[in-house]
Amino acid sequence: MAKSKQKKNPNEMSFLDHLEDLRWHLLRATIAILIGGAIAFGLKSFIFDVIIFGPKRADFYTYSVLCNISEYFGMQESFCFDELPFRIQSRTMAGQFSAHIWTSITAGFIIAFPYVIYQFWAFIAPGLASSEKKNARWFIIVTSFLFFLGVFFGYYVITPLSVNFLGSYTVSQEVFNDFDLSSYIGLVRASVLASGLIFELPVIIYFLTKVGLVTPEFLRKNRKYSLVFILIISALITPPDIASQVIVAIPVLVLYEVSIFISKLVLRKQRKEEKRKKNK
Repeated sequence: MAKSKQKKNPNEMSFLDHLEDLRWHLLRATIAILIGGAIAFGLKSFIFDVIIFGPKRADFYTYSVLCNISEYFGMQESFCFDELPFRIQSRTMAGQFSAHIWTSITAGFIIAFPYVIYQFWAFIAPGLASSEKKNARWFIIVTSFLFFLGVFFGYYVITPLSVNFLGSYTVSQEVFNDFDLSSYIGLVRASVLASGLIFELPVIIYFLTKVGLVTPEFLRKNRKYSLVFILIISALITPPDIASQVIVAIPVLVLYEVSIFISKLVLRKQRKEEKRKKNK
């Protein structure tokens, strides 16, 4: 009679077994990204004409909102315009095809992100307690929600601010802005993915608190240093103007305060568990 295959106990797995397990999780995540990329590859017109080049058009939603706000404060010259003064060009033979491929892969990663996170959870879950495993659904939902929220923030806030500032900036009327396709797409991609990852701050703090590397007191004590770090990050992913940096810094500061609250809850729960075990 053939023996049924059973999943190995994580405590009995060797280092090579863990590597083999990780390899399969990475392989599944990669396949999901490629499937998402294939779907995005077939939606070329929508991905490029509507999404990628959306922030280049004057009728982009963010510009309309900012125009109304700037008109209210009497600064309509900042965001009220009919056309952005730059063109996008491809100067290499494979430039457009390469842009199509890498943009599709990026879109595939965004589409498949919940499944990628699920594979990450499936890899670490065997080493967690049974009570922690029950939180898998919430972990995937919350992590995916924060990532997509960050992606939307990067696309509708950081990208148009960057495109408007850098696309309109000139050192002389003798110079016309002709941006390379890869440069423009790189700006959009960096803004979107960086924001998506930054918005995962509460999840990162959750795990750092679980392993004892971070406490609420530590986060409160270093709040001023964190503010400086947040402003530096904001300066790196936004145009070099104060308004844009403040706009980006505000939600990150909110996330930092939420992270302190989450760290406090995790620590309180851990202490209750330790107290319950002692009373048994």
